[in-house]
Amino acid sequence: MAGQVIWITGLSGAGKTTLAEKLDVGLQKLGLQVILLDGDMLRNLFWDAGLKSESYTRQERIKLALKYSHLCKTLSAQGFNIIIATISMFNEVYDWNRANITNYFEVYLKVPLKELRRRDPKFIYKQYDNGDLRNVAGLDLKVDEPFKSHVTFDFEANPLVWQNNEYLVKHLLSKLNKSKFNQKLQQH
Repeated sequence: MAGQVIWITGLSGAGKTTLAEKLDVGLQKLGLQVILLDGDMLRNLFWDAGLKSESYTRQERIKLALKYSHLCKTLSAQGFNIIIATISMFNEVYDWNRANITNYFEVYLKVPLKELRRRDPKFIYKQYDNGDLRNVAGLDLKVDEPFKSHVTFDFEANPLVWQNNEYLVKHLLSKLNKSKFNQKLQQH
């Protein structure tokens, strides 16, 4: 049986890694083995070190994100459950994932730029504002908001919910339970 791929997407600072880590713990408590992949780690693994950050264009990012997709497909086809936290906000990637990954489940963390700039844990927005960084997803690099996500957590619609990561994980587990993933949860 193919494993589940839980693809968590959103702009930098949206909380993808935090949610992925909490979900990983929640699924392990249910007895499931999970591989957690983070976009920063994967970028270091797959990104050509010879390329400059200026060449980190939309097309280069799509190619990189599709490598992530292929990795997730390969691992899940072997029965592994995958949680991936990555920006990778491109229609080409969403479409490929839906068409090629069995048990694909997409989660979108929709956070407005004002809030992302306030959080800015990696100082990406500050570097952009200072002119030190280009090709920033959602600013000068066009991204595609996912409209077919299985779950969308919208910060503007309910900002208080974001203060409780446990609630987000419980809500996500509930949605996963109602999906094809339910079979795996019932087996444990």
